[in-house]
Amino acid sequence: MFDPGAVTDAALNRRAFVGLGAGAAVLGGTAAARAASDTFGKPHPPIVAEDDPAIAVLYPALSTGLPAYAAAPKHATRATPGIVLVQHAWGVDATLRDDVRRLAKAGFVTAAPELYARLHAPSMDGSDDFDRIRPYMTRLDEAQVVQDLAATANWIRTHAGSAPDARPPKIGIMGFCWGGGTALRQTWQNPAPYDAAVIFYGTVQDQNADFISMPVMGNYGARDRGILAPDVRAFFAKLTAPHDLRIYDEAGHAFFDDTRSSYVPSAAADAWTRTLAFFRKYLSG
Repeated sequence: MFDPGAVTDAALNRRAFVGLGAGAAVLGGTAAARAASDTFGKPHPPIVAEDDPAIAVLYPALSTGLPAYAAAPKHATRATPGIVLVQHAWGVDATLRDDVRRLAKAGFVTAAPELYARLHAPSMDGSDDFDRIRPYMTRLDEAQVVQDLAATANWIRTHAGSAPDARPPKIGIMGFCWGGGTALRQTWQNPAPYDAAVIFYGTVQDQNADFISMPVMGNYGARDRGILAPDVRAFFAKLTAPHDLRIYDEAGHAFFDDTRSSYVPSAAADAWTRTLAFFRKYLSG
């Protein structure tokens, strides 16, 4: 298991914000660009607040007994697509909760199961101390995680008034870091609840590529020292299902996490735009 805070080339930390113009476009113009240069790459106020009038924040209890953090567009219907968001190593922390709300505001009913809840892990809001959370990661049970993620997809469907295995709504699965690898494994371990997957710098396993039949997008950093670009390219080259891979030359691991020094705005902005387009393509209808 690698430390997500120690797998990016040190030269990238707080990387010159060369791509800030692209990042600002997602946030909304010049004022956002100035704000991003000052506040991103460290804990900051949320991009989408909990009281944003376009969304409703929810706190469901899953059928497996686990809590989740969720948000839905205010005017969601039975056909509104959903996303199961798998936590990164830090758990369902402030940045992941913000991602849930951002996805909801973009039009997806989104839920992130709190996979550490049974273990009573500490909050990692604003913390970079991986040693605090490492013991909880190692104690997660893979089979239970698969069940909890499926229960999250079932909650999204029942919340929409559909049966657990019904379409609509179609549901995607998405994850960052440890959650990226976990989300990818669902595409062959338990694909039934999901219709597409988006992976941010998650580990790949070549031997399982042939078992994937759903569309998969990958977002990776060329400077990631824990998940190597040649391995990622080899895995995606084996996929026969629709797929889209981008490896960002300027980025390393955790480049999307705008609350930590690994953040690379150019890569994050492009990956976000591509992610929304990918899910809209494969989860509509």
